[in-house]
Amino acid sequence: MTPRPEPCRGRSAASILLAFLALLAAGPVSIGQDNSDLDDQLVQVRNQILELRTRLEAEQKKEATVLSSLDRIALNKSILKNELDLYGLQMAKAGREQAALKKAVPPLKAKLDKERQALTSTLVTLYKYGRFDFLQFFFQAEDVRTFVAESRSLAFLVQYQQGVLRSYQTTLAKYAAAERGLALKKTELAGLIDSVKVKKKELEAEENRNKNRISEIKQSKALYQQTIGELSERAQQLQQLMDKLAKQEVTLPVPFVPLYQKKGKLPWPMEGKVITRFGLEKHPQFKTATKNNGVEIAPETKDAVIRAVHAGRVVYTDYFQGYGNLVILDHGLSYYSLYGHCASFLVKKGDWVTNEQPLAVVGDVGSLKGACLYLEIRYKAQPLNPLQWLQRR
Repeated sequence: MTPRPEPCRGRSAASILLAFLALLAAGPVSIGQDNSDLDDQLVQVRNQILELRTRLEAEQKKEATVLSSLDRIALNKSILKNELDLYGLQMAKAGREQAALKKAVPPLKAKLDKERQALTSTLVTLYKYGRFDFLQFFFQAEDVRTFVAESRSLAFLVQYQQGVLRSYQTTLAKYAAAERGLALKKTELAGLIDSVKVKKKELEAEENRNKNRISEIKQSKALYQQTIGELSERAQQLQQLMDKLAKQEVTLPVPFVPLYQKKGKLPWPMEGKVITRFGLEKHPQFKTATKNNGVEIAPETKDAVIRAVHAGRVVYTDYFQGYGNLVILDHGLSYYSLYGHCASFLVKKGDWVTNEQPLAVVGDVGSLKGACLYLEIRYKAQPLNPLQWLQRR
């Protein structure tokens, strides 16, 4: 008597099909990263670099003066600092993308392994059933219901085999792309690190140029007197600007505290030491006297923040030769405060600021004494001694 063929062992075709359908439903793994915040900052910094380069080109076409030579160095420094900021943002973006890729690789690898195993099982199943002819397969089934179910499952397996293979190939391509992306990001970050090192050396060279130029001015009486003459002209130009601002009416919020009520009680705009006082100042070596319309304060820490001495409206944020990057606040009733030598602005023209709100970062733009804040208090465009308005300490 001919023995009855043994039924097929292991997972049925139907169970394998269900496993594949689950894999297909899972969909692709996303490795996208939202960098819109960094992209916005990158655009802003690139625009600042473009603006600074335009200003530098215009400055280079002007007549050479002592202040213009310092301006060119200051502009070069600002460009280099912005380029360093640009590289920093690019590194942050590349770092985010690298982290996203690193996070995406393990799930892709796991999905790839799972699909590979399932694909192997399917191919084995199809091959196993394909070894028998129809009669053999019929006799393998324990009953008609099993025969119909297995036949239908095999038909589905054949139908979905190509789709499953495409899914596997897609996952494989994503995995390979993620691995390539990681390698590219590693190379990109290494290149950015090298670029930062180069820019830092260039910035250091400009810093030394600035120090050497200031040293020349301080040691040469002729250069010093020429510089003082140029600064006097800029002071007159600033006076013209203040006269113009004084004619403009500013609608103040209600209620507001008039600045004159705070005389002797205003907060200091920055912690530091007063290195230049209001009024006449005599040069220790050349014995020449110059008039200061404000005070200069050296910061206690690098990149110190400059804060508003009183609430008001920002009416000026721009570069002004001799004063560097300058912020002017209108406090109402013809009172103003001015903040010079800023490295960068934290407010813009038209902003309303509160008491002690950050306005800028301290810098050395337009300064002959290194990083410091130049502060003026004015009433009806006329300068007042700021130390009489600030809190005593």
